[in-house]
Amino acid sequence: MIRRLSAPLLVLTLAASGSVLAPATATAAPAPTNACGETGFDPSAKDESAEPPGIDITVPWPQIVPVPVPDPPQDLTRIPQAPLPADPCADPCPDITDTAPEQPEQPEPGSAGPSGSSSSESGSSSSGSGSWGSSIPRFSIAPDPEPIPIPIPGPGLPPPPPPPVPRFPPWEPGPVGTPAAAPRVDEVTLVAQLTGPGSINRTDKRWQVNGTDLGIMWESKPGEVAIAFGDTFGRGWAPPGANGQDWRSNVLGHSTDRDLSDGLTLDSMVQDSRCHAAELLGSRKIKNWETTTIPTSGFAIGDRQYMSYMSVRRWSMVPGRWYTNHGGIAYSDDGGQTWTKDPYAKWENIFGMNQFQVTSMVPAGDHVYMFGTPNGRLGTIALARVATDQVLDKSAYQYWVDGTWTPIGEHSPTPILDGVASEVSVRYDGSRDLWQMSYLDAPAETIVLRQANSPQGAWSAGVPLVSSADYPDLYGGFLHPWSTADDVYFTMSEWDSYNVYLMHARLR
Repeated sequence: MIRRLSAPLLVLTLAASGSVLAPATATAAPAPTNACGETGFDPSAKDESAEPPGIDITVPWPQIVPVPVPDPPQDLTRIPQAPLPADPCADPCPDITDTAPEQPEQPEPGSAGPSGSSSSESGSSSSGSGSWGSSIPRFSIAPDPEPIPIPIPGPGLPPPPPPPVPRFPPWEPGPVGTPAAAPRVDEVTLVAQLTGPGSINRTDKRWQVNGTDLGIMWESKPGEVAIAFGDTFGRGWAPPGANGQDWRSNVLGHSTDRDLSDGLTLDSMVQDSRCHAAELLGSRKIKNWETTTIPTSGFAIGDRQYMSYMSVRRWSMVPGRWYTNHGGIAYSDDGGQTWTKDPYAKWENIFGMNQFQVTSMVPAGDHVYMFGTPNGRLGTIALARVATDQVLDKSAYQYWVDGTWTPIGEHSPTPILDGVASEVSVRYDGSRDLWQMSYLDAPAETIVLRQANSPQGAWSAGVPLVSSADYPDLYGGFLHPWSTADDVYFTMSEWDSYNVYLMHARLR
């Protein structure tokens, strides 16, 4: 879960709406409807509520929370997925997913919600005090528990493996090349809703994925694409935003669908029980310690898959900000069924300033390139690289600093772009020796596309793909690895419906 651009302030909130100019090529569409006649959510819908703006005041109060350390072992229970019914409108587990719907959980005033945050922090706009009339703003005051984690000894666990022997990669030139031509976007359309009720994949019925976000894609093996989602909720979820029961910090699906013109079909998801998507990377789910663990990119080298992630300590009171413990790398040697967080492949967020907290990692040639931003949505993009056979050895990384690849530049990398960016997604098109990058430009509330002839650039001017003028609560924007020179497919998340959509950009 990466919160929407306009998430409310916590201490003193004055609810308001706003938008920016949309790209002329964007084409909004009505609410998607799947083959079963089920209507999904319209990501272009604007809030037409007549409710006046509200003022929400929360009063923090300390709450001592014992935290056993080290982390408990991850539950690695996995079961193979049974074949989906031949009739796509039949439910594979009616005894589980077709029972009477449950109401969303309503936290007690000031209690922590499913993401370890207060109800106001999790995006809720409800004041709990009602309205006194059409011209008087609603007003609320509520306590907000502020956990104070206290580490205590936990169950004994086996010691980690010894760290790798430190390497000392050389300084090597990495000059900026000639800028690539900016992509020319003809039109951008919404193809399909991929997740949640009414989606083409009916993920609520098949895997108890009712609300989720992100949809980060990589080729997991020839002919197959993995799709990683962020904070996921099952029964009890209801829009807007992230809420409900059965909270999993991340889930993973797989697809062999090559015809994306009508959507991206999920063939399966990693399961830990019947019709239930498993959490891949565990999290403590304790605010101010580790609220959640969110995937940021993935790639495969041979039979091993890698997933970059960020360990989120807490969401900020300021919209578009969050605080991480570290950015890290996990790996899987069993087709993505189970994952191990490498204990040493971590970039600690010292003083909240590390540039490699939210990363997009891309293999190309003899190296894997790591594009990184700090926590939150207001940082610049830095760049590092590592040999493909040393991905988990942090000491083997070189950082791009003023035209040179250097082993000592982690804390002083040179930005590869002017301006701020977040939720970066990068793909390398080997057939054209071309790099493509999409990211969220938070100040402009726009998902942008750029191109370059080398990872360090120079990068072309950014071209808007979609804007909050068309999709008010958009975020994300992750490229499909099978995009082509003419057709770029990407996933877009939308906060109010808290689900994922496939978008199509036609290039000239």
